Amino acid sequence: MSPHTILVHSNSLCVKLPASFMHQPKRKSYNVPIHKPYSCHANLTSQLQVAMTNEVTDSASKKIIWPSPNDETPFWTKDLPSCNVSMDVPVAVNKDSDLVHIAHVTAELAPIAKVGGLGDVVTGLARACLSRGHTVDVILPFYECIPTRQITELTLICTYNSYYDGNWVPTKAYRALISGIPVILIEPSNHFFKGQTIYGGSYNELEAYVFFSRACLEWMQVTGTQPDIIHVHEWQTSALPLLYWDMYHNLSLKKPRIVLTIHNMEHYGECRKEQLSKSGLDGDVYATADKAVDDRTIGHNPERLSLLKGGIVYSNAVVTVSPTYMKETLCSGWLASTLIKHRDKYNGILNGVDTAIWNPATDIFLPAQFNAERIERKKICKQYVQKGLGLATETITSANDIHVVMDKIPLIVCITRLVPQKGLHLITHAIKHVVELGGQIVVLGKASDGRVEREFKGLADLHKQGPSIRILLMYSEELAHLLYAAADMVLVPSVYEPCGLAQMIGMRYGAIPIVRKTGGLADTVFDIDDHSNHEISNGFVFEGIDEGSLNSALDRAFAYYKEKPDEWKNLVQKVIKIDNSWNNTAGKYIGVYNSVRAR
Repeated sequence: MSPHTILVHSNSLCVKLPASFMHQPKRKSYNVPIHKPYSCHANLTSQLQVAMTNEVTDSASKKIIWPSPNDETPFWTKDLPSCNVSMDVPVAVNKDSDLVHIAHVTAELAPIAKVGGLGDVVTGLARACLSRGHTVDVILPFYECIPTRQITELTLICTYNSYYDGNWVPTKAYRALISGIPVILIEPSNHFFKGQTIYGGSYNELEAYVFFSRACLEWMQVTGTQPDIIHVHEWQTSALPLLYWDMYHNLSLKKPRIVLTIHNMEHYGECRKEQLSKSGLDGDVYATADKAVDDRTIGHNPERLSLLKGGIVYSNAVVTVSPTYMKETLCSGWLASTLIKHRDKYNGILNGVDTAIWNPATDIFLPAQFNAERIERKKICKQYVQKGLGLATETITSANDIHVVMDKIPLIVCITRLVPQKGLHLITHAIKHVVELGGQIVVLGKASDGRVEREFKGLADLHKQGPSIRILLMYSEELAHLLYAAADMVLVPSVYEPCGLAQMIGMRYGAIPIVRKTGGLADTVFDIDDHSNHEISNGFVFEGIDEGSLNSALDRAFAYYKEKPDEWKNLVQKVIKIDNSWNNTAGKYIGVYNSVRAR
């Protein structure tokens, strides 16, 4: 038995608890309150039941080794098969009768090549379509940094040549399974996609993705693969529609139709004409307002192209990731005129959550799994994270009020990329205001800008020994799971947000969202004080981009949490049951596929 664990018997009850549960020595660096010795008397059974958040049932004999910020290995670091998600088809998912072959061409795929939400979306949509009976392939660059241990059935299936800048580049195509999804990995023999990160290698990124777009089509032609739909994502693969219709459709690829999903209009793939010409197309041909010229550069020297604009023009259907974001992009932004011109093929489909990966009832990263009916077990997750990060936890005074203090201190998490889009000024303000309200906050995220990184590092260093604030400048899939499970609230204060997954994942794990009313946030979170929408109300919404607007939402959320505990519990159970799964979203995508496919 671990020296950090004690075994307590009372009649037929046997519970393993950390030794620190009986007496918690003070950790000076984190101001964690000292736990008073736990008294043993005839009512020990009921005391232990309270101590384990009223959940000493089938988990009574389970050993939970409580973490500490002083542990040599961070508590979220586990050697667990995070990518080997079960592919069992849920009973409720019906097979479609009119089946489609979809090939996703993408720069990201969770969990092996994930930087942002794009990777989650491709994985979730692919899995949902597979569950409905469709044929799905995901075509991905074989980045040097991909952890091959997370890939199964890796097999070299083809060696061929693909054109780039006057030369034919020897290229390998591998077939593999990743989380049960069939994947084609494209590996050129040149320097593209080499490096220790998905993006930011020592090669021209735009030219690498233009090459990749053609290499995918060349592979299809060489192997005779003709999917019904080639589904391209973001600017990285937006050259493919141009290459398809102006080159490969005139060769042997006749069947496929092209669907483009725009995940974030901020990234548009600015491209010089000579860079596009390296693909074998004539860049000058696309430098017109009705094709791919970047409207902002007209009349300048040189004029530039936009791969994303070209993708919009040349795709058979264009989708963005929420209905509200679709409306916003038609009203503002330099691509609005192009989108209006192609309005008849433009759709807004809300992203989903991959419920095979994000499921608190089966999540392998959690110390206690829970659902809407076993909501008390969520408290174990909260206490686990608090202890692991050195945040203040409850003070034990008696068997009857062990959780009174903890239940009055809401824990807020903000899991995000630290970029201006995400409302950096609101995040830094929230850190201060949450503590003023008597709460705790954890921010998890990475900054790509050095100045932002330094600002948040300063905040992290300032608060790393306090009882209420933790800022972790990193991204960890494992820690994200733990934080969502621990959180009472999830904060998403984005200035704009095409869809957003944090609020939907948070609700899946019983964290009440606090969001700004924009894009997909407006499509998924409805204010608790909006009595006209009481049936669907599920969080706290603010509209302004100023600190006062955020304060109002935080103040209302804290008051609701502290003053209406029964209503709060009901709200937690309600949001866990909301169906934001990919199955609903996949059905809408299938409708788009069928509307453009060749019969």
